[in-house]
Amino acid sequence: MSINSPQTPSSQDEPLVSIVIPAYNNADYLDDTMKSVLGQTYTNLEIIVSDHASTDDTWAVMQRYSSDPRVTLLHTEGGGGALRNWNRVSQAATGDLIKLVCGDDLLYPTIVAQQVAALVAEPGAVLAASPRDIVDANGVPVIKNRGLAGLVGVHDGTVAVRKTVTQGTNIFGEPGCVLMRRSVLEKVGWWDSRWPYLIDETSYSLVLLEGKFVGVPGSLAGFRISDSQWSVRLVAEQAAQAMGFHNWMAATRPDVVSGTDRLIGNTRARVMAQARRLAYIWLGRRMSKAVKADAANA
Repeated sequence: MSINSPQTPSSQDEPLVSIVIPAYNNADYLDDTMKSVLGQTYTNLEIIVSDHASTDDTWAVMQRYSSDPRVTLLHTEGGGGALRNWNRVSQAATGDLIKLVCGDDLLYPTIVAQQVAALVAEPGAVLAASPRDIVDANGVPVIKNRGLAGLVGVHDGTVAVRKTVTQGTNIFGEPGCVLMRRSVLEKVGWWDSRWPYLIDETSYSLVLLEGKFVGVPGSLAGFRISDSQWSVRLVAEQAAQAMGFHNWMAATRPDVVSGTDRLIGNTRARVMAQARRLAYIWLGRRMSKAVKADAANA
């Protein structure tokens, strides 16, 4: 195993940001992801990547970055689902702020700088999020500037939690869209996968119950829909898992999510699951990088 310890300048006034990447069978996309992470305008970074017993060339792709002093390369033992690797990279992080990026998604160059500024400006804020573009396997946007459901600026965390429940979908976006305080993620017990499809939304909500939310406008990341995307394989379970989360939140925090909020969210979750199925069917071949080769040979 090759491990490189990040060497981030300690003299900088800006908080250290940990960008953590739990990689699993991402050989086709990880290089693009790494380039987008290393291309940030914000420079006080450490990058931690861990290969979760991949069966493709993910580890070989990671070796391309073994000489970069900002990058730490790790192995995660097989098993344990996404939770094991997400916790592995997050618990290895040493930064004040943490951003988890899946091994096939993209960061746009200013996302870290803009979200750090938002959290620094509001000391009581524990989590910042931004909209993203939904991109195909080749990184071409198919839906632009999606997310937040209008929740821009500073809000109490309970307002943000209620909003994501009543929308019936994760308004904060995938982990690459989010920057949060590592200490608060640790306080709530790290990532929560009792509903595997909602590992991100559930964890965000627990963090947000501890402080304020900042919505940073503008599409600042790319969420890739590909044939390897684990959310595609779980699409049939989306509504059931979302309703389980809504019901749990209403039962444990009725001061945040009311019975009416729960019913509205559950209805919308069913509609959103159906819409997502149709979208995956419509996108079809754009989920595979092979389309690019097919087009070139046409």
